[in-house]
Amino acid sequence: MTDRAVPERAVILAAGLGSRLRPLTDDRPKPLVPIFGVPLLHHALHQLEAAGVKRATIVVGYRKERIQKFFGQYFGDLEITYCESGVFDRTGSAYSLWLARDALMAGDCLLLEGDVFFERAVLDRVLSSRESDVAAVAPFDETMEGSAVTLCAKNYVQDVRLKQTPADRQTGATALYKTINLFRFSADSLRQAVLPALDGLIRSGAVTAYTEQLLSMLAAQERLKLAAVRCDRLKWFEIDKESDLQMAERQLTPNDLGDAAFSLRPALAI
Repeated sequence: MTDRAVPERAVILAAGLGSRLRPLTDDRPKPLVPIFGVPLLHHALHQLEAAGVKRATIVVGYRKERIQKFFGQYFGDLEITYCESGVFDRTGSAYSLWLARDALMAGDCLLLEGDVFFERAVLDRVLSSRESDVAAVAPFDETMEGSAVTLCAKNYVQDVRLKQTPADRQTGATALYKTINLFRFSADSLRQAVLPALDGLIRSGAVTAYTEQLLSMLAAQERLKLAAVRCDRLKWFEIDKESDLQMAERQLTPNDLGDAAFSLRPALAI
């Protein structure tokens, strides 16, 4: 383990439409879709609070009032603030990140997306890394699609690729690793590299860009040295469509949610 302090803050991107998960998202945002009765975002906040994170900024958009009502201003000892996107239906995740730029300016920060279930061991590996800036990754297998990275010999992110499929992992000699969409950034990297590049990207009009495109640009320009934290054989699921949810519930048991289920507030229906 390292003596690096747990970041005080986390930024969670939770503004999207979740259109591929309809009809489950017809009346709720994707982060409130449950696994064994526990909403994805509830589980993530539970993990962050248990790890010692003190403040979470959640970027909300689609059905934002459902998230704000469900969680309010506190989750245990974790203080919650919200950034609201009024253009969530025509912007990408980089724009959501840009809306949270004040939180990113405040110091070391975790960044995650609100549609990912991850067991505590995934977060522990991110937090225990000796590197300043890290991305949680896992080998890209036949069940996966979406953003992926290639790694150099020293396990730093070399290239970020969008819209990868199982067929892409079979081409060439370079191994692909799926991004789990859980990152840790140092205050210096945020202020000197990530935020200036993000601001330039959005102000140039690229409001539909994804966060992965920002990271790809920074990696290509060698402005961000992003270490890969390998999470092979750990349990995590990115829930984009109903088959993802079904696979998660096949491979998980209610015990995998730990005591997150017991911290639910039953008076607030989702």
